[in-house]
Amino acid sequence: MSDAATRKIKVWRVRILATTWLSYAGFYFCRKNYAIVKSSVLETLEITRSELAHIFTVYLIAYMLGQFLTSFLGRHVATRVLLLAGMAITLGCNVAFGFSYLMGPAGYVPMMVLMVINGFAQATGWPGNVGVLSNWLGRRERGRTMAVWATSYQLGSILAKTFAAFLLAAAGAVWSFWGAAGVMLVVWVLFLVFQRDRPEDVGLPSLVEEVEVLVGDGPSERVHQSGLFAGWTRSVILTVFSMGACYFVFKFLRYSLDSWSPMAIEELFGLGKAGAGLVSTLFDWIGFLGVFAAGWASDRYFAGRRYQTIVLMTIGMVFAFGFLAVFGVRSVWLFALGLSLCGFMLMGPDSLLAGVGAIDVGGRKGAIVAAGLINGLGSIGPI
Repeated sequence: MSDAATRKIKVWRVRILATTWLSYAGFYFCRKNYAIVKSSVLETLEITRSELAHIFTVYLIAYMLGQFLTSFLGRHVATRVLLLAGMAITLGCNVAFGFSYLMGPAGYVPMMVLMVINGFAQATGWPGNVGVLSNWLGRRERGRTMAVWATSYQLGSILAKTFAAFLLAAAGAVWSFWGAAGVMLVVWVLFLVFQRDRPEDVGLPSLVEEVEVLVGDGPSERVHQSGLFAGWTRSVILTVFSMGACYFVFKFLRYSLDSWSPMAIEELFGLGKAGAGLVSTLFDWIGFLGVFAAGWASDRYFAGRRYQTIVLMTIGMVFAFGFLAVFGVRSVWLFALGLSLCGFMLMGPDSLLAGVGAIDVGGRKGAIVAAGLINGLGSIGPI
């Protein structure tokens, strides 16, 4: 390969990593803001805690169903089109959330309906971007590279919640919604201009082998030739569903803390809304380090195999949650420490299962399907 072609590949890989990173971080701006403004929504819409929970529950149901829908559409629609549509719709929903909030008690039903729409739109984000990356990353580099890329939902969550908390304090809850929409608009334009799905779309050769995981050689291990599981054997299908079942547990725990810790900190320790929101970002800040550690360890010590790292960090996670439950409620400092430990031990396995693991097992053509199925099954947990 010529030096010019090598340079072109490097430039495009940087562009793809940057645009997909911004895309998924942008999705987080348009959904993490809700956790920060929960108590404001509770007061302004004059609803109970259960009614408040219902708003996000319908979002989670739509998000879960949307993962499976994205898996199906990923076989038939260009990933770029799916992602641009999803980003545009979630942007519009956040503009509308602001107006629903201003309606007071009458805004409850509109906000719930909009949350359903937002859930389906948000569901394009993870499998879509993972599907794009599967075309640009070889197996031996995925652990480290995806560990860096997965900071899109670590830093994205931190920045989204910090941004929402800042706007809440400075201008009110309505601007936590409208500000997120503004961020997504900028990301949408950058994605439209600079992103492409495959190397072949820009005149480059394929960078990734077509089929990477085919397990077994018996009659039951025949390769599916068409449909959702095209190119997969029975063992691969079982592996994907097993990964989804594991991911169910991680997302159950992650969303429990992520969705409710700001309000819990506010009520347990008497912090203000903005302060509680900022403390809650420790879950993401330290989780950010856990993602790096997991990706690096799986490549460095386990030759690209992921399960050993997942098992070890899951054991650590059990102890971290025990610490949070027993000691964390005693002071805001102990809560912050427990939240940090939970973030580190949880986020590492979380990123391996839903990101690089989905690419490993799904292969280039099936990564968007694997990511959608794993994330879809996992998304039952938060509901």
